[in-house]
Amino acid sequence: MMNWFKRYIVAGSFLLLLSFPNASAQETAEEMIQDYLDFATYEAGIIMPAQLTEDVFHDFVFIDTRDEEQFETETIPGAINIEWREILLNKDELPEGKKLVLFCNTGTLSAQAMLALRLVGNENALALQTGIKGWLADAPYKPVN
Repeated sequence: MMNWFKRYIVAGSFLLLLSFPNASAQETAEEMIQDYLDFATYEAGIIMPAQLTEDVFHDFVFIDTRDEEQFETETIPGAINIEWREILLNKDELPEGKKLVLFCNTGTLSAQAMLALRLVGNENALALQTGIKGWLADAPYKPVN
């Protein structure tokens, strides 16, 4: 189960490294990513649908990282839509002081967005493992719109 998460961390880190134009900046980015990987636990940055009980649900801000069409079709009630590739462009609009739960269909794209936020210092970002599909199947609390 964690194997896919590690792959996305590595893939996201690789893409971040490619964006740096010179070797010095790339080395700094590699060090920054390695520091994060050394510090992060296996559970860092993830939340499972089963953890979203009624007593904690409203403590989170849900970010749907899918495209607008998917968001309008079905989402977690109260979620805001910021596509995964635009998460850093919109990071100043994210509420401070609350845990952010990013989700997509399965957790793949939201994990990349979560990693990007964590690498720039937002420790409140969590990826919903198994995405909205897992939430629909396994969440103990599902408020109605």
